[in-house]
Amino acid sequence: MKRKLMVLAISLVSFSGAATALDFGKLLEQGINQELNKGKQTQPDASQSAATPPAKQKIDAGQLGFALFGDYSPEEETRIGRQIAGNLLGAVPLVRDDKLQHYVNLVGDWVAQQSGRKDITWHFGVLDTEDINAFAAPGGYIFLTKGLYRRLNNEAELAGVLAHEVAHVTLKHHLKVLKQSSLIGALGQAASNRAKSSDQVVQNLIGNGAEIMARGLDKNAEFEADRVGIVFAARAGYDPWGLPEVLQDLAGLPAKDSRTSLLYKTHPLPADRLAALGEAVGGRLDAVQGKDLPGRFYRIK
Repeated sequence: MKRKLMVLAISLVSFSGAATALDFGKLLEQGINQELNKGKQTQPDASQSAATPPAKQKIDAGQLGFALFGDYSPEEETRIGRQIAGNLLGAVPLVRDDKLQHYVNLVGDWVAQQSGRKDITWHFGVLDTEDINAFAAPGGYIFLTKGLYRRLNNEAELAGVLAHEVAHVTLKHHLKVLKQSSLIGALGQAASNRAKSSDQVVQNLIGNGAEIMARGLDKNAEFEADRVGIVFAARAGYDPWGLPEVLQDLAGLPAKDSRTSLLYKTHPLPADRLAALGEAVGGRLDAVQGKDLPGRFYRIK
């Protein structure tokens, strides 16, 4: 039965759904753009510009290096993730249930320990919206929505959802997107304005990658997070089939359900994910016997 679930149910797992009232991609992009526009100088008068050519702007070598060369340090990664998470939480608050938040952090931390990334501090939270969604930012900031949480049946399913997002952070998928975006626009944007502080550098980098962050990661990143995520869940002692069971439930939702409409716009089709994951995993997890732990699962009242 569970082998059939692998064949039939593993599909999109970032759950980047959007309800009519809330579009996480737009909120993220709007929040970033608002921050970028703060403190901008007004454009000079056209006649003054014609009379006095503007002085050439110097390139900040430190800023350029941050954008273009080498890997981000854990501190830089955390600053980037904290800014993105702050933008998101500025629009959508956490559920006001301390027991829920504590429980999700306990499960998330245990799953994250299986990733081998001990150089960052992990943060997990449940957002107060009925949308069906989960989201990861660099530096270990991971959120899922109350709408998605309500559809879970046991701790293994929660672990599977969180494990996929942990995989995105561990594999630095978003950082790679930001680096590529910075490479494209670094000389024209990130390095053209001299940074006044390290936070401005972070804001410039996020601004360069806002569009890509809003529209989601490419299909190869999602395929990879699928594969790695179920391994993390299995290492943590959970039934690795928890995630496919969640996805089977979501597959039963109406095709035009507004809560998941963006899911099919920003991610590969479920059939493509099934084929990619089935080919990669095969029967390697058939003998794995993890726990579901339905009795320990925290139920939202």
